[in-house]
Amino acid sequence: MIEALLTLLVGLVAIYVVVWIFILLPANMAVSRGRSAFGWVLVSLFFSPVLACLLLLLLGDNPNRTRKDKGPRL
Repeated sequence: MIEALLTLLVGLVAIYVVVWIFILLPANMAVSRGRSAFGWVLVSLFFSPVLACLLLLLLGDNPNRTRKDKGPRL
């Protein structure tokens, strides 16, 4: 019984970490740089979340972003 609960808990934590790495991290990075969250989540799903994050870091802020869009949307 305890082993089943522990396995379930580890599985839920693993799912949370995977969702955070593949979806939330690139989306938050993209939004904070004025880029499309949806597009960068697709990049992280099809290629790699590490690649998506590195590309976002290298590209920096979107030069076409308007002044009112500075900062992350919550």
